[in-house]
Amino acid sequence: MKQILPRCLTAFLLCLPALPACAAEATPVEIEFSRQQSILHGRGTLRLEGYVIDRGLASYAHALMPGFEDAVERLGPKDRWLDIGAGRGQAIIDYYAPPSDADALRKPPRRKADTVAMSIEDRRMEAWHQTAARLEPGQMRYVFDKPLRAFSAADLGGQFQLISDVIGGFSYTEELSMFMERVMSLLTVDGVFYSALQDVRNEDGDNKPFYPNEPFLTRIFDEKGAETSICAWLRRIQCAEVVCMPKSGWKPPLQTYRVRKTCEAVSVPRLERTRFVAGTPPERSFRITPAPAAAR
Repeated sequence: MKQILPRCLTAFLLCLPALPACAAEATPVEIEFSRQQSILHGRGTLRLEGYVIDRGLASYAHALMPGFEDAVERLGPKDRWLDIGAGRGQAIIDYYAPPSDADALRKPPRRKADTVAMSIEDRRMEAWHQTAARLEPGQMRYVFDKPLRAFSAADLGGQFQLISDVIGGFSYTEELSMFMERVMSLLTVDGVFYSALQDVRNEDGDNKPFYPNEPFLTRIFDEKGAETSICAWLRRIQCAEVVCMPKSGWKPPLQTYRVRKTCEAVSVPRLERTRFVAGTPPERSFRITPAPAAAR
């Protein structure tokens, strides 16, 4: 659901103590960032309907590209999975749920992968703590209070074979190229990133924005100023094998992405942010920055 915040927000949303928007010299972009922080930190009745924090593993499989379920199932005891924008961590809780069928119950339990759930706020409930208590120490981690770009691989315990993001950082970040640089650095070679975006331009450019008289929710323009697709930009990442696929039956429509890291010499085309309007998720525009000329 697209919920762009109205300009007439209450004083509470504009004047949280840690945010810069109350300063007289705040720029329009700083005000939008402050509004966005209000969304991310909203609790109880202050959490907007479109900001979902309790998606389970079945919801992930429904939203992401086919193959995600198999990728989770294939994770072995030495593998690692990072879930960005995990909210309460329900998808990871579901991953560790005991088997329900009789045949599986008769087999020795198989150690599952290590996992890290990431959220901008600590949204854990009792179910998280109960699940973590029956696993090995450190097998199931939860990190919060910082965006992805602020975490190093050492902070997160190393690289990952699988990274997922269902309307999380990929949809909310104001620095999209930096986000993908960090995702690619955190993947092992042959590791895979699964994600999705709402209401964006298809790779063929044959669709229109879902909301009348509104732009696509996330837009990318090339070096000459022509609008292109998220998928076209992702395909320009060096050492990335990219598959893009629309998901039918969603309102707004979803475009799903699978990015496999093929080598270590990753290079992500730089983006300059040109627009940011707070919402769930925010409305964003970026322009590809021309690559610097090679030295002669």
